[in-house]
Amino acid sequence: MNGPLVRIRLDGNGRVYEPGQVLSGEYGIESVPPDEIKAVEVSVLWHTEGKGDEDMAVHAFWRVAADNGTPLDLRHPGRFSTVLPKSPLSYRGILVKIRWCVRVRVFLARGREVVGELAFRLGAVPAARAPSGAGLGRANGPRPLAPHKATLA
Repeated sequence: MNGPLVRIRLDGNGRVYEPGQVLSGEYGIESVPPDEIKAVEVSVLWHTEGKGDEDMAVHAFWRVAADNGTPLDLRHPGRFSTVLPKSPLSYRGILVKIRWCVRVRVFLARGREVVGELAFRLGAVPAARAPSGAGLGRANGPRPLAPHKATLA
């Protein structure tokens, strides 16, 4: 038997969205009996990766818990929907990246949990390009080396 698997699917255009658009989709879990699921949290969030401290912020959050012995049956997909904010836009820089994702955390019996993530892009900011090595900022290539004069003290 395979372990638990979280599935996330986005509606619409797939993985690139503009600020103000609706991000919606569905989630589910496989290979877990319904009575094992205690709660589910769905988040739409962004986080940074790269040099320095990593930041994270949650844009939208939902939690569903089992009620009084009524199990959560995630064999039938759950739904989520939110209007995306104006910023921060997704960005693939040289030192820092800003990444958006939908994260689903499923809390199971005996304190176990399963997490699934699906990345998407907010906005169409082009990726940063690393500068070329020699002759940075010079249109005509590198400057030839000037002869050095040695002086004795």
